[in-house]
This record gives sequence, C-alpha cells and structure tokens, in this order.
Amino acid sequence: MNSNKSESHNPVQISEKRNLYLFFIITFLFSWFFWIPPILITHGISFPSLLADFFMGPFNLGAWGPFVAAFLLTYFNNGKEGVFGLLKRGVDYKFHKLWLIPILLLMPFITGVSLIISSFLGDPLPGLSIFYEPWLIGFWFFYLLLLGGPLQEEFGWRGYALDRLQKNRSALTSSIILGVIWAVWHFPLNFAAGAAGPQYGMAISLFIGALITMSLISILFTWIYNNTGRSILAALLFHTSLNLSTFILFPVFEVQSALLFYIILILATAVLVLIIWGRKTLMKDKKFMVSE
Repeated sequence: MNSNKSESHNPVQISEKRNLYLFFIITFLFSWFFWIPPILITHGISFPSLLADFFMGPFNLGAWGPFVAAFLLTYFNNGKEGVFGLLKRGVDYKFHKLWLIPILLLMPFITGVSLIISSFLGDPLPGLSIFYEPWLIGFWFFYLLLLGGPLQEEFGWRGYALDRLQKNRSALTSSIILGVIWAVWHFPLNFAAGAAGPQYGMAISLFIGALITMSLISILFTWIYNNTGRSILAALLFHTSLNLSTFILFPVFEVQSALLFYIILILATAVLVLIIWGRKTLMKDKKFMVSE
C-alpha cells in the first residue's frame, strides 16, 4: 500500500480540516445573524420593538462569533478538559517578556508616526484629548480588552483557526488566509447605522485596501503568537493595543493621509518581520519564545 496515500487520508487530518471549516461556518452564521438585522432595520424593515432594541443596542452579540465557535467545537471534540485548556492559554504569560515590547508598543508607534508624518505634510492632527487625561488610558485598555473585540475574537482567530491553518501551510499563507476571512467577517458592519467604527465606512469603497491591511496585520499577529508559544494572552494584548492605539490614542482613521501612512508602515513592518523571521514559521530564535 502507498504510504503517502494512506497519510493523505489520515482521519485526524480530515477531522481537523472539517473542524476548521465548521469553525468558519459557525463564526459567520452566529455573527451575521446578529449583525444583519440592524442593517435591515436601518433600511426600513420592521422588527418587533424588543428585538429591534436588542439588535440595535450595545448588547448585540455579533462580535462573539469566533469565541462561540471555538469553544463549541472544542467542547464537542475535547470535552471540558479541552475547554479548560483553551481558557488556560488565554492567561498564559509564560513567554519571554521581551515580546511585550512589540505586543504593547508596536501599534502605538505605527499609529503615532503616521499622524506625525501627516501633520508635517500639513494635515491637522485629530483631537488627542486622551493625553490630557492619561489615567483614562488604563480604563480604555481594559474596556477594549473585554468588550472591544480581543476577548470576543482571539480565542477563535488565533487560538483555534490559526493552529489548524498552520498544520499544512506556511505561517505566511495561513496569516493571509485568516486575514482575508477576518476582513470579510467584518463586512456587514460597513452597512450598520453609525458603523461600529470609522474604518468600516471607508471599507465599503476601499474593501480591497481593507483586505490587504487586515492580512498584513494578521502576519503580525501570527509572528507574535508563534513566538510566544501560542499564547492567546499575547494575541489578546496585541489586539487590545491595536484597537487602543488606532481608535483612542492616535485615531488615524480621522485623517486620510495618516491612514495611507498607517498602511505603508504596517506593510514595511510585515515585510521586515518576514525577512528576519522567515515566511515558513515566522520564528527565528526559540530561546525568546518562553521565559525560564
């Protein structure tokens, strides 16, 4: 019997591939189930008042799609032990603390420099009122961590999907695939009333740009995730830093030219990471992965 043929039909590989597809299907069905009704409501389609208030309110559950899919499939396949294992990785701090530098400071640096370059070219800076009340930075950090996307997304995107994508693909290819899916998943928010953020309104006309940008950011996520021993906590913190710097500290989406420099700097950073760490694993020196 041909061993290669038998390996290609490995039941474990087939199961993992199926679980990956199921993860994306559940994620999209769950999130879009909650995100599409507000679009319909804004276009004049009537819903019962209680449902309309829920879908249009702050407790809309759409963002929890990746979280729900990851834990549902983990419980179905690995039971309570698997669920506890996934949760444990969300508090896994046993990575080299040198990685806290890019985790916490890379995105503030990129967004801040983008605004500085833009201001040098004559564009007015957006309001940076947060720096007049710096104690609010901590509040916004934890608010965004818990309710602004990271908690809802990273157990799924990085903690569940990325591992399975990388089983048979390079880190670069896995990052791009996940980045594209990540961008498409957000797409209904383009049409929501008031939009969930200014970037979504822009993404309607610049959807290709949104795909490219999120794919590049996905490379940075994979780089950090792989080099911190697959720590979901590292991904949670990086996602929080991304949102905090982009929307609170240095709101680049409020200045058109700053947005261009933001994308250019992310591209340059991703290319540099690929050159130094390599596209196959995005890992170079394992001694910096886990602290002693």
